[in-house]
Amino acid sequence: MDITDELEIFTLVAETQSFSAAARRLNLAPSSIARVLDRMEARLGVRLLLRTTRSLTVTPEGAAYLSCARRILADLRETEQQITDQNSPRGRLRVSSSLLYGRTFVIPLLAEFIQRYPDILVDIDLTDTVVDIAAGQADVAMRLGPLPDSALTSRRLGATHKVIIASPGYLARRGTPQVPEDLLNHDCIGFNFKRAAPTWPFRKDGHDYSLTIKGHVETNNGDTQGQLAAEGIGIARVCAETVEDAIQAGRLVPLLEAFNPGDGEEIHAVFLGGTHTPARVRCFVDYLVERFQ
Repeated sequence: MDITDELEIFTLVAETQSFSAAARRLNLAPSSIARVLDRMEARLGVRLLLRTTRSLTVTPEGAAYLSCARRILADLRETEQQITDQNSPRGRLRVSSSLLYGRTFVIPLLAEFIQRYPDILVDIDLTDTVVDIAAGQADVAMRLGPLPDSALTSRRLGATHKVIIASPGYLARRGTPQVPEDLLNHDCIGFNFKRAAPTWPFRKDGHDYSLTIKGHVETNNGDTQGQLAAEGIGIARVCAETVEDAIQAGRLVPLLEAFNPGDGEEIHAVFLGGTHTPARVRCFVDYLVERFQ
């Protein structure tokens, strides 16, 4: 009998306040239960229970020990459950994505996933901060663009596409550009990242080139650029998938599609791979691959 068994016995005796009741629950003799408690008290050098012919009471030291015993047993059960969950899709699944792409690509897929796997609790964090998966900050992260070398496993899900857009109101005021060079006379909405060059790529007659754009507003994300364009602030170049609804509704108009070079960013699901990857992570990544195809 190890210390875990002793903790189970002591906890059950304290809760039932009876050697006989605990013995029946554990299918042991009452005398065996009493000997276990005697050994525990001898080892600890304190009395855990006050025993009389009519009652059994937990001492103050016993109450402190009982609290710790319950916590230890609960931790053990949780750990065993987590290990068991590696082979069955259940438990908390922590998913991280940028705000824009999470709203565009991940959230629309969650309803069906939850129906398929009702024992999984999806904990989704939409943030533009890159989380550290290796440090346990997330189970799966959506990453766009080139991936740095790392020990993480990645699965390609697809790729985004770029589109230049403006609102009908803006085009009515400023005119519709017919060739990329017309943008030099328009307000173009740029990024304020230091690494983001104020240039947009184009393809004309099979030749790729870039134009430097300018305007009166810059921002740090494509979602805001799309909103600014819809408000008539200027022309933006954004992920096409994020403005599909606005284009179909007529709130935005695609521009210069004949000169679109077809560039975009690849989308990957990144996670800790290997033979011990929990089932909830494997089935979520497989589901994303299935739905993105």
